[in-house]
Amino acid sequence: MPDNIAIKVLDVTKRFNGRVVLDAIRLDVIRGQTLVILGGSGSGKSTLLRLMIGNEQADSGRIMIGGKDLRAMNEAELTRYRNNIGVLFQSGALFNSMTIADNVALPLRQHTDLPEHTIAIMVKIKLELMGLREHADKMPAELSGGMKKRAGLARAIALDPKILFYDEPSAGLDPVTSAQIDQLIIDLNRKLGVTSVVVTHEMDSAFRIGDRMVLLDRGKFIVSGTAQELRESTDPLVHQFVYGLTEGPLTDRRRDDGYEHDLLDS
Repeated sequence: MPDNIAIKVLDVTKRFNGRVVLDAIRLDVIRGQTLVILGGSGSGKSTLLRLMIGNEQADSGRIMIGGKDLRAMNEAELTRYRNNIGVLFQSGALFNSMTIADNVALPLRQHTDLPEHTIAIMVKIKLELMGLREHADKMPAELSGGMKKRAGLARAIALDPKILFYDEPSAGLDPVTSAQIDQLIIDLNRKLGVTSVVVTHEMDSAFRIGDRMVLLDRGKFIVSGTAQELRESTDPLVHQFVYGLTEGPLTDRRRDDGYEHDLLDS
């Protein structure tokens, strides 16, 4: 596997209850870049994220990390991989019974033997990066939605990961706060040299942060390219999704389906 590829997805298929959610997906995640995975409800994008994190296994195909298939890793190798990645969940996924500082310290306490005074210094550094140092002793319930996302991101980078995964980082945020989160993603890539994989359906956010984008639809790979290449695409489905048009193949299909929504994946 080339050195510039952090993750290689090869013909990955995933089924739930016999239903194909991902169909022979192929893509590369390039080191140091931000890959945005686009798609509407039911496209399979969140399922693909969970597979790359290692929370679920593909039914067929391979997800290659450093030349090794994720499915073939033993428990020690999988733990080592997970300690080298960070995940920002859609809700922030903070523990409500713990302060923000303790939430950020949790991965360090669980996965390192560092003394508490060193952990305290590292927590301050991560919170400072997120602009939350003065909020260290607050509980999650005392924070706004945007602050919870930033706190979740501080925890995601606690172990200095090489790869960061984001699940709908702009979900539930106003446009200004969403832009601030996007800027944090950009800054982390530049300052820490991490690789980022972002799942979203927000085109404004995708265009701000993405070096490359892939579009999934109903579990199938549709297109890959830069923001400019997607903007200039003549594919009717890509054009409708990118520009948020009310008429096109996506709308026609929803009419045919009776506006059914896939609840397996969002």
